[in-house]
Amino acid sequence: MKTTTITTLLVANRGEIACRVMRTAKALGLTTVAVHSDIDRNALHVREADLAVSLGGAKPSDSYLLMDRIIEAAEVSGAQAIHPGYGFLSENATFARKLEAAGLIFLGPPASAIDAMGSKSAAKELMENAGVPLVPGYHGAAQDVETFRKAAEQIGYPVLLKATAGGGGKGMKVVERESELADALASAQREAQSAFGDGRMLVEKYVLKPRHVEIQVFADQHGNCLYLNERDCSIQRRHQKVVEEAPAPGLSPELRRAMGESAVRAAQAIGYVGAGTVEFLLDARGDFFFMEMNTRLQVEHPVTEAITGLDLVAWQIRVARGEPLPITQAQVPLNGHAIEVRLYAEDPDGGFLPASGHLDLYREPAAGPGRRVDSGVEQGDEVSPFYDPMLAKLIAWGENREEARQRLLAMLRETVVGGFKTNLSFLQRILIHPAFAASELDTGFIERHQAQLLPSADELPEAFWQRAGAAFLATDAQRQRADDPHSPWAARDAWRSASPAQTHLTLVCGDVRRSVALEVGGASAARQADVVRQGDVVYLRCGVEWLAVRRFDPIAAAEAGNTHQGGLTAPMNGSIVRVLVVPGQQVEAGAALVVLEAMKMEHSIRAPEAGTIKAIHCAEGELIGEGAVLVELEAQP
Repeated sequence: MKTTTITTLLVANRGEIACRVMRTAKALGLTTVAVHSDIDRNALHVREADLAVSLGGAKPSDSYLLMDRIIEAAEVSGAQAIHPGYGFLSENATFARKLEAAGLIFLGPPASAIDAMGSKSAAKELMENAGVPLVPGYHGAAQDVETFRKAAEQIGYPVLLKATAGGGGKGMKVVERESELADALASAQREAQSAFGDGRMLVEKYVLKPRHVEIQVFADQHGNCLYLNERDCSIQRRHQKVVEEAPAPGLSPELRRAMGESAVRAAQAIGYVGAGTVEFLLDARGDFFFMEMNTRLQVEHPVTEAITGLDLVAWQIRVARGEPLPITQAQVPLNGHAIEVRLYAEDPDGGFLPASGHLDLYREPAAGPGRRVDSGVEQGDEVSPFYDPMLAKLIAWGENREEARQRLLAMLRETVVGGFKTNLSFLQRILIHPAFAASELDTGFIERHQAQLLPSADELPEAFWQRAGAAFLATDAQRQRADDPHSPWAARDAWRSASPAQTHLTLVCGDVRRSVALEVGGASAARQADVVRQGDVVYLRCGVEWLAVRRFDPIAAAEAGNTHQGGLTAPMNGSIVRVLVVPGQQVEAGAALVVLEAMKMEHSIRAPEAGTIKAIHCAEGELIGEGAVLVELEAQP
């Protein structure tokens, strides 16, 4: 097969994967093209591209999922090839066919392979015919609730509903009992339709305490296919991966080979080309069961790159050009150990609800051997409620797992994010947990260790408030000296004209307010590494967390108090999917009132107590901001 010329590459995605692909493409001498929605016009992936084309809109359905607009962007920019990243259109066979019809190169597998594995139902039938062990389940065409009810009864609860066309936890629900099935199915179908444009579902037995182990495969256009070792992705929340590592701890060479060879057979059976991942459930006895195949590059591919020394994006470009794989299976390296964590804009203490807003403060760890950061944001960017809330991936490599773990912990301690809640401290708690250090991994890790990973907030000690107050005084003085270095008011000693050498500050951290008395010039500020002043906010390290402290503003507090009594507010920015109640309706405690969609996931706003719906302040399809009153509930007397 002859090689194909690619000089200009369009990346049909956003965030850190778009940045990663463009950096590799530039290193290979290619011109890069970014596409973007209206609200992403100033995003990092746009700033890094050689050319940029607007898709318009905001939601994925109005921008990044519009196939014809992406093809038009390629034609306008002169791109010969399109890299889909992951998510969005990366596993859409229709998109692959449209690109082929338009004379464009798709950096992914043939549409026929996406059809075969892109539908989880079809993939499971394929694997069953090939003799690959499957988790018991229903993967048929009928999609009515009664069919799923009968299947779940036959399988036995708990069961797992999964979107046939996607992954990443979108359109996935665990159902514990029959009474929950109908609502869970309807919600999962809506999520799947929103995220992938396909609401079809399957149901399978929910296996208790499995490990999630996946095999990275790669195939060229000449019939060559190999596996690049495995990754353990067992630590998950909401069925989305949080920590990934390679190789999987505790796997014997024999088990690695058996899983790898099975993955290669699966890829070859469908004429696969490019990067793909075959995912398995692994039980404690060493038996593995096929889950699905992701026909794209995975979020966690950097850990595979770290232990092999290979650049998988560069491989994708070379394979798309028609070049053969550069090595054989026997030449695949396995060197050391790598661990990756996903830094999300989300609130772990609030059920991992996604966060959005202005990124007031963002500092990545220092570069160095065995350290890597793949990010899609910079300080000052806006994080939108319409897309996945991942900010960056932090990857550490070491000669062994413990060295990688310690190096990644150091990287997390150097990372600072301010402006909204993140999972930064949550990630540190995972890495320092004894069970993680001992490689005791399964998909229930977070739930089982929730008390340690998500501890109740302790009262902040007086020493914290003193450090915060001292940090304000020190940084105030620094600002004053910068404005007028010769002013006596800028001095950091205790001199004051007709005033005591003591000052009082009223500070706020979260929902806590505290008055602090400080000796001017006598209190020492926190170490420079533990405090960051950004505007009117001081960020202060407290244990594994960075806490934001502000001066108390009585006027703003009074305005915030003038809210609707009994009002249920939006916990994040998003759009209203369903309003389930009407004014005057009686509701029980825990009843779902409104369904809110944010970052491609649905969240139900529930009644905290029994009462009567007094008023509704939102409508289906409406975009709302965090803190907006949605429903007024009058509690029962």
